Amino acid sequence: MNHADSAGSSGTGTGQVSGNTFKGSVAFQTGPGSVQHNYYQAMASSPLDAEADELARAVHVQWQEEAALRRLLEPAPLPLRWRLTERKMAGRVAAATGQGTRRRFTPLPGLPPVTGEILRAGGALDQLYEVYGGLASGRLQLVGNPAAGKTSAGVLLLLDALEHRRTAAPADRAHIPVPVMLSLDGWDPAREGPVEWVVDRLSREYTLFAGRGGRVRARRLVEAGRVAPFLDSYDEVHGSKLRGAMASALELAPFRLVLISRSREASASAHRARLGGAATVEIQPVSPEDAAEYLLNTLSSSPSPAWLALTERLLHDPGSVVAKALANPLAITLVRDGYADDGPVDELLDLPTTETLRDHLLDRAVATAYARRPGHPHPDWSPETAERTLRYIARHLARQDSHSLCWWHLPGWTRPHPRRLAMQALVTLVGGIPLALLVWMATHSVYAWLIGLPSAYLLGMTAGLRFTDLNDPQPLPSAGWRDIFSTGAIVSGVVEWLGLGTLASVTAPFLPGDRTLPVWLCFLTTLPLGFTGVLVTGRGHGIVAGTPFLSAGAGPWYDPVREHYNRPPEADTRSIGPHDVWRHHLGLRLVLGLLTGLAAALMIAPLVAWWLGPKLAVVAAVGAALPTVLMAGPASNLAVATAFTAAQLRIEEGTPLRLIHFLEDARRRNLLRASGTVYQFRHARLRDRLARER
Repeated sequence: MNHADSAGSSGTGTGQVSGNTFKGSVAFQTGPGSVQHNYYQAMASSPLDAEADELARAVHVQWQEEAALRRLLEPAPLPLRWRLTERKMAGRVAAATGQGTRRRFTPLPGLPPVTGEILRAGGALDQLYEVYGGLASGRLQLVGNPAAGKTSAGVLLLLDALEHRRTAAPADRAHIPVPVMLSLDGWDPAREGPVEWVVDRLSREYTLFAGRGGRVRARRLVEAGRVAPFLDSYDEVHGSKLRGAMASALELAPFRLVLISRSREASASAHRARLGGAATVEIQPVSPEDAAEYLLNTLSSSPSPAWLALTERLLHDPGSVVAKALANPLAITLVRDGYADDGPVDELLDLPTTETLRDHLLDRAVATAYARRPGHPHPDWSPETAERTLRYIARHLARQDSHSLCWWHLPGWTRPHPRRLAMQALVTLVGGIPLALLVWMATHSVYAWLIGLPSAYLLGMTAGLRFTDLNDPQPLPSAGWRDIFSTGAIVSGVVEWLGLGTLASVTAPFLPGDRTLPVWLCFLTTLPLGFTGVLVTGRGHGIVAGTPFLSAGAGPWYDPVREHYNRPPEADTRSIGPHDVWRHHLGLRLVLGLLTGLAAALMIAPLVAWWLGPKLAVVAAVGAALPTVLMAGPASNLAVATAFTAAQLRIEEGTPLRLIHFLEDARRRNLLRASGTVYQFRHARLRDRLARER
């Protein structure tokens, strides 16, 4: 489904753009050999062009990888077909094509306008881009039965749109929006309009739009129609009333869009409100001939008798149980993945009903994904452990009536008391007691223990309570080191350090006492303030929030300054996936919490050493560093809270200790998928099957 040939700006052949003349395929013209002239006004290069191109690059990298994991690229995808739906959810075709009315959107460069005849004729997936790009209304609704391949069709359409944009002439590229796949989960149209919601999602899922400055850039792109949202999970929104409100709000959105939904939910919502002007096309069941050809193409040139028996049944008995069961891509791919070239696939021929056959395939999905295969690394987890873990997750999501797994919400799935006690004991033993011992060694006073032990307990209790706060659903902080250490933040921190160091040097001679602080000591002791200045300016303010002496600027009153320095460089633009966020919290944010403790020690110890001697300086350094390290590091870190939760679940449920790594591995085995920063099951049917009580 590559449209480089039909949308390119160079070369020869059908669909070539030459100046302002499009010589399209005869099927999309008003008559044989006819020529359509499209005129586009030449425009000066806009700042939006570079940002749109950068977003397109990030989206392409994101969905090329995701499509490969979903096995949509290799082997070649199933030849799905679509046709204009006959269900009552659809509006008039004339409203979608602009027949007899003013066109809301002109066709994208290189594409002809879509007519009612083209829509009624239907077609294959590789013709869907022409429909998307040529609709006068700019609204395409993609529906189908469960497991029909709607989302897969949407992903492939998105890749086609990106390829068409990439190969277009630079002057035309400004007229081709960047497609972005977004999940509708969590949108309330009563509180924010479609533009605000899309801007918010872009700012959370792409580093190019991080922070207030990024939101401004995202808004400019969205309001200019330079972004085309592909909206998935419409059918997973709870209640037809809310879905109807979404459809009404989207009708006025200033951008092209694609809405993806199951047919039943879209039809139910249409009774309240339908997406005005949308062309509603429905993915058709896979024909037995296409299913048989697809399966044979994945086998060796000499299929086994079992495979021949299955494909023969498909070809010669289209009314059979197996032909009806294998009418959707999910079932077909489960057969392809679940049986080897010499596997007993003919056992499917003996199953009595389509539901029995599909359940049989779903029950084999986890074991198949974690089976050992020659030439592949051995799985880190057994099929039994994987199935037990996925069943636990599926049951929990089913109780929440949710399809999305946010790993940072995992601490709320279990009792917080064991984790609070564990963190309290850790902080008391690692932070409080060593500090009391150090004070006793320096002073040889019994008061070191009388004061130190209660203080150690108080420190541990405070850390435990702070750790428990992470059980509540948390907002997701930044997910990249450049979000914190942006160029502007570093410059700001250095300027702050030099300014404070100079101020300390100037005022040092006027301090009371016989010993004046030397210049080098003034700059050394103010260096930690420059470091924390970098953190609070570059989105690291949560790390030092509440830390004595180092938390200036961590409050919301400093937000305008922080946002001013928050734009990441374009070279770092990328999509943010769930594993990226996990690594960011476990690595960078935890390390920065530890460095904050060192900053506290470096700020206090040199001064104490200068005035009171090195012995008390060590005590002061440890006394400042240990509590700061523990409070700014593990006690405040979402990844640490999730790791403690994984250990607790390991004991209580038998799930993997490295739970986040398991989730990412399950994604790579095509049991889970990534949608922005969350995980979802490959299909709702798989989640429901795993969630059932055995």
